[in-house]
Amino acid sequence: MTGRIPKDFIDQLLTRINIVDVIQARIPLKKAGREYMACCPFHGEKTPSFTVSPTKQFYHCFGCGVHGSAISFLMEYEHLDYTEAIEALARALGLEVPRENDAKSMPVAKKAKLTDLYSLLGEAAKHYAHCLSQAPDAQAYLQQRGLSAEVVQQYGLGFAPDDWHTTSRQFAAQYGQGQLLASGLQLKNETGKIYDRFRGRLMFPIRNRKGQVIGFGGRVLGTGTPKYLNSPETEVFHKGAELYGLFEARQYTRSLERLLVVEGYMDVIALAQFGLPYVVATLGTATTEQHINLLFRQVPEVVFCFDGDRAGKEAAWRALETALPELRDGREVRFLFLPSGEDPDTQIRKIGRLAFEEAVTKALPLSKFFILGLKANLGFTAEATLHVSEDSARFANEAKRLLELMPDILIKQPLRQEIQRLSGLALGTADLSVNPESVSMQPTKFTKFKAKYLEAKPEGVRAKTAKDFEVRKTPVRYAITLLVHSPELVTEIENPEKLLEWELPGVELLVQLVAAIENSHGLSAAAILERFRDTVHEKTLLKLMLWQPQSTDEALLKREFQDCLQRMKAQATAKAIERLLAKEQTQGLTESEKHDLFSLLNERSAKSL
Repeated sequence: MTGRIPKDFIDQLLTRINIVDVIQARIPLKKAGREYMACCPFHGEKTPSFTVSPTKQFYHCFGCGVHGSAISFLMEYEHLDYTEAIEALARALGLEVPRENDAKSMPVAKKAKLTDLYSLLGEAAKHYAHCLSQAPDAQAYLQQRGLSAEVVQQYGLGFAPDDWHTTSRQFAAQYGQGQLLASGLQLKNETGKIYDRFRGRLMFPIRNRKGQVIGFGGRVLGTGTPKYLNSPETEVFHKGAELYGLFEARQYTRSLERLLVVEGYMDVIALAQFGLPYVVATLGTATTEQHINLLFRQVPEVVFCFDGDRAGKEAAWRALETALPELRDGREVRFLFLPSGEDPDTQIRKIGRLAFEEAVTKALPLSKFFILGLKANLGFTAEATLHVSEDSARFANEAKRLLELMPDILIKQPLRQEIQRLSGLALGTADLSVNPESVSMQPTKFTKFKAKYLEAKPEGVRAKTAKDFEVRKTPVRYAITLLVHSPELVTEIENPEKLLEWELPGVELLVQLVAAIENSHGLSAAAILERFRDTVHEKTLLKLMLWQPQSTDEALLKREFQDCLQRMKAQATAKAIERLLAKEQTQGLTESEKHDLFSLLNERSAKSL
């Protein structure tokens, strides 16, 4: 069936389903107070740290940090995609999943064609695996490379016979000539002759995240060219959006923390042979934005491994530029450069797994490679000091261009400062000239209020300390926690849109949360979470859902929520005052701004009496 699944249906599904039953059917749970506990199925542990809340319909592991709704659990535990997980839950309740009419939804005929393509490619992989068992030369090559039967089976390696029409004989009757061409297994030349694309090659099946075969890479055994041949772009295979070995890496462990990106199929398999299963490869293309997003959907740390020659460093630099716009706080990118003449296969055989993994953990952080690569691209050595003004300008201008690609994350400011230190030039810093003109409106009274305000040093004006940068329960965050726990508190907010005027961190999420609750009454915490899946607020909301209100008493919860709103307003007032005071000292204020500042100081003074 085609079309999007209505959000209301997902809400109702999560309201009717019991997450305890869903998880209990797959792992044993034990009652522990109001919640249930178990040893986490996503990482090895002896002491249970995996909790399931029937109240929130939410699970969380305090060991590895996984958490989510019943939908998330099925996606992770059974490797389903979002739609498949919803369909599985619906089947458990005997429900049919409805679909919205969507002009862009896939026609039935096209969907059937894609199903046939997946089936054909899967059967072809089995056929190639069978042919490998009948190919002594291919088996001898694998033995020479030191690959075990287990790793060959894990990655589904096969062999395409040196024959022009093997796939026609095997599959044309069942799937038709058109599908053989559409799959990329065969091609047609200018004279109309049809023949097999892969002949006399070791075959590497390429799988998508579900484990479906979507294409192949073929390596010639002798000295023929090209050395590697890949499937062409098809309706199911897009090189710039797939990573070889990702499915196998996910099968090895449910709690991946890092992915190592290499350049070739054999590198992936060789490292897996030596006990490094968290390795993937791009498919004969440069690293794309889709690759970066796919990588970071799996893990928080990505290490790119390249040869240490010029070509390797150029490829690494292209990967860095591609990664810059996708960086976020909590995402880490590193670069590992191998000695000249070595690839991951030869290097790990030379130094062993432990030494290779140590090199991975000590790989260059993005910030360091940013500086080194920037110098190298402009013709400077790593130790070069920029003495000539023109050199400094070129260095600063290129750095500024790259920094503008980055979102505003914590690493950006230290990078900017280092660039300014090396070049001696500011990167577009605004010139804030001081306006000596004093405030003219009611000078005596205004000065009195300002002095009193600064002397009190309310929150928002005092100097920041280290504790200010710790994750703590701010009024906004606690208000979100209370709303998730007790959605009925939404009635305490008279005009949610006015909250946006307060310009406090997290207010945008709070307003969107209020809207979601108001639009769909009776949402569980899990259903609320699903409304924010794949949004910029998902990760924050997940963290806040782990907090517990200080009380379960309804009257007390209401007072706590009202207190949050009052404190938010006080913080917003303090920020507004701070901003206007700063502008008074640097640029001067308009008459309207002077009036606003006087009113805010007067209002705050009245409340403090």
